[in-house]
Parts: sequence; C-alpha cells; structure tokens
Amino acid sequence: MYYDFFGFREPPFSIAPDPRYLYLSDRHKEALAHLMYGVQGQGGFIVITGEVGTGKTTVSRCFIENVPDNVDIALVLNPRLSARELLSSVCDELEIQHDVGASIKQLVDLINQDLLKAHAAGRHKVLMIDEAQNLSADVLEQLRLLTNLETAEKKLLQIVLLGQPELQQMLALPELRQLNQRVTARYHLDAIERPELPAYLRYRLSVAGLRGDIFSAAAIKRLYRESQGIPRLINLISDRALLGAYAEGEHQITPAHIRLAAREVRGNTLGPEPAGAKSGVLGANRVLMALAVVLLTVIATVWLMEPWLQTSAASGDDSGAPVNNQEALSVQGGLIVRDQPAPPSEEPDTPEAIQSAGARSFSFGNDSHNLATAFRLLFSAWGRDYNPAQSPIACDFALEAGLGCLERQGSRRSIEFLNRPVMLFLQGDGGRQGFVVIRSLQGDVAEILTTSGPVSVSFNSIEPYWFGEYRVLWQLPEYRTNDEFNLAGNGESLWIGARMMELADRLNLTEVESARVKRLAAEEQVRWYQSRKGLVVDGIAGAMTLIQINNDLDVKVPRLLPSPVTEG
Repeated sequence: MYYDFFGFREPPFSIAPDPRYLYLSDRHKEALAHLMYGVQGQGGFIVITGEVGTGKTTVSRCFIENVPDNVDIALVLNPRLSARELLSSVCDELEIQHDVGASIKQLVDLINQDLLKAHAAGRHKVLMIDEAQNLSADVLEQLRLLTNLETAEKKLLQIVLLGQPELQQMLALPELRQLNQRVTARYHLDAIERPELPAYLRYRLSVAGLRGDIFSAAAIKRLYRESQGIPRLINLISDRALLGAYAEGEHQITPAHIRLAAREVRGNTLGPEPAGAKSGVLGANRVLMALAVVLLTVIATVWLMEPWLQTSAASGDDSGAPVNNQEALSVQGGLIVRDQPAPPSEEPDTPEAIQSAGARSFSFGNDSHNLATAFRLLFSAWGRDYNPAQSPIACDFALEAGLGCLERQGSRRSIEFLNRPVMLFLQGDGGRQGFVVIRSLQGDVAEILTTSGPVSVSFNSIEPYWFGEYRVLWQLPEYRTNDEFNLAGNGESLWIGARMMELADRLNLTEVESARVKRLAAEEQVRWYQSRKGLVVDGIAGAMTLIQINNDLDVKVPRLLPSPVTEG
C-alpha cells in the first residue's frame, strides 16, 4: 500500500500491541513502573485502569517482555468465565496438569502446590487478567482467595488486573471490600496530552523507518481534536490519513486528510438524509473520480519506476535490526542500567552535514552508546567514577555521590537553561536506540564524550536523532546529603534563607525590594525566586529551582555553556 510511497519498512500506525511502538509518555511510564513494582514479590493486587484505546494492553505486553528471568506470567485474555473456568485457564497458562472436570477445590490445590514449588525454586508467579471489568464479583472473590497462600516473608501470587474505569467501580462494591483492601498499587492511564502528540507521531514514524515530520502542525492540531489523545484513535485516523495522502500523491498530511480519515474511522451515522445530500453525492462522485485518476497516475508512475526502485532498494540499508526491549525499558522509564552491546553501526543519511569550526558530523553508529556506557561518561564529566556492575541503579549511585538525577523532555533551549553536561536519548532507523553525552555546547559545536576521549561534532547533525528526551546530573544541597546540617529538621529553611539573602544582594534589586525578600518566609522566598526565573511557582525547592539557584550563585559545577567573558 502506502509504505513504499512514504519510505516505511512497516505500517507505523498499526493497532496491534507491538511493544516496539509503545511511546512511553509520563503516564505510560508510571503505569509500567506500577507493573514492574508488582514483580518484586509484594503480593496482592495491582490495578491498572484506562479508557478504551489508551494503551493498557500495549503497556502489559511491554511489561511481559521485560520481566526478570525468574518471573512466570499467566495471561488471561478472555475473562468472561466462571470461577472454575478461570482457574482452569490459569492452570493452562502455568502448564499445570489437571483433569477437564476438576472441581474448584482440586484446581485451587493444584495451583497452590505449583506456587509452593515455584517459591522453593526461587521463582515468582504473576497472574495478569486483561479486560478485567468483565469479571463477575464471584470470580473476583475467588481470585482474592488465591492470594491467601503466603510464606512468612511474602505472598506467593501477584495478580494484575487491567481494565476499563468500570473496574474501579466494581472494586468499590461492599462485597468486594476485602479484595479492594489488598490492592497494593493502582493507576489510571489517561490519554496523552496535546503537547506530547508530535513526539508520539515522530516516535512511531521513526520505528517504522522514517525520520522527519510528515504531519503539518495544523494536521496535528486537528488530529488531537478528532482523537482527544486516545492512542488507538490516533493510530486509526493517522493510518487512514496516510492512505488518503498516498491516493492523492501527497507526501505531507494536511488537516483535510485528518478530517476525512476521522469521518471514515467513525463510520457513517444512520438516520434521515440531510438536506442537500443529493447534490453532495454528485460532488462526492466527482471527487472520487478525480481521486481515481490520481491513483491510476500514481500506480502507472510506480510501475514505470519499478526498475529504478529495485536498484535503489538494493543499494540501501534495510537491515532492520531488532530493538532490544530490555534496554528500551531502561531507556524510557528507569535508570537501572545494564551493560548492553553498543548500537549497530549506522551511517547518517546526510554525511555532508554541516561542519562548524572543525567539528565533524555525528555518526549514530560510531558516536552513540548504550545506557550503561552513557552514564559512565556523564558521571565522568562530574569527576565521578561510575561502575554499573557495582551500582546497577545509576541514580542511587548519584545520591551517594551527592548528586541528583533529572529526566525531562524539551529542546536545545531547555538544556541550555539547565546548563549542565547532558545525556540525550537518540533514536536511529528502525527504532534503534542509543545515547550521547554532551559535555559542552557552543554555537553548533558540541563536545561529546566517547570511550576514547572527547570529540567535537556538529549539534545540527545530532538533532535528527534526538526527539527531546534528556537527563542531567545536578548538585544536591547540603540539607539533602548531610544529616548533621539538617538539625531539628530546619536544614532546608536555613539553607534557602542563606541563599536567598545572597541572591537578593546579587540580582540588582532595589534596597527596599532586597530587604523585603530577606524578611519573607522560606517558602515565599522560593515563590518569589521561581516567579522571577520563569519557573513553576509552587514554593517547593525542587530540582529545577535548585539548579537555577546554583547557576545564579556561580557554584563551581560542570557547565554545558561557556562562561560569559567579562570585560575587566
């Protein structure tokens, strides 16, 4: 169909729950974090809810592909079962031999025996039930009884319920209060927000093999209005819009394509024919005839160009290396790092990329690293020697070193505002992922850290692989790292008060304003500073606020940007 026309390796907007295409928004990261928490052996129930099409099933597939090796998962997709049928399905999923006509008691005994054997062998069992809103109260009560089996240290079965919002209403019923009290974690998965939609589209297009934007800004705005941020609707409408653009021979998606695609996805409404429909039919017929002519022209063009296309394909790179989902999980949501092979070699599509001041073009295959190596390089910019084998959770190591981890989404302006060495999350062709650490940035010249030393490359040549996700380290204040400093719990107020007094003298305030700021309570001082710096005004001295305080006080920490030259 339209795949070759746009340059895709595969359909970018399939509604199949392929974990490779899971764009981890902040909400999806939290949902996945709740699921990963469940495999730690805490037992009980985890409940993940969300509206139809928000990505619950895709998140669960990503979770299944990234669970630890000692976890066995029983997945039930059809919950419209009786209690006995459900227990039989659980036995089938856990490969427990049982008679076809076994009673509920016999099935429960067999499951309990299997759980005890698994515990003795150091394994952990997780039961996942999709579309759990279809479970009856009797079946839910039977599931609760399954979680009664436990040792002195932990429960032997973790149950994950995924369902629509009605599931929460069911659990609130009085007869299910015992089960509701055993829910150790619950999360509601919302639709993605409007600012995230461009990144969502770019991510899926890049996994399918295309870098760049083919959706116009106006089309994205219309797409969000038609889909309300529900991923399944976004995918269905985008797929139909691509087909419509292909039929017209257009390489960019416009609001008109989105409008027509949304109408097709929703289907025609039943009812009386509106006024003027007959003339509308005539107009529609003319449009269809025009589209047919365009389509025939495109087909003829493709047929005539087939030998050239085959030659181009033979000379192109279509390796399609698979994505390592275990590493992808660490990339998107966590800071647990593992030593993984470096990304496969990939030359940029534009080797003639801009070179500035002796900086060469960035090569995704040669200059990007896996997460573990990238963290080693980032810590080295702060003079810290980081060993992932000894400290697999990078941010725990950072805390021990007096540093904090900050993960955000933004632009070049965002990383310049923070002004710290930065790790960028990159995506190459076919969904391949990697990281680059930039120690300094001046104009278009980025000094990146590699295992063989720093290298100057063009920042413009990095940007095609970067979709906005980055991480920085920042220096923690004394009250966060020194218990003796935090005497009687007043360490934060004392620290902030001292810094604000210094800032009041440094920021060219009038004498009256400076005196007023110094008299404020610590929280009000923070609000004043946040308002002045254009930060979120919440009175909480979080990472962004503390980083800017250190910037304004010229604290000696590694900086991304060169220090301004002062005339003496």
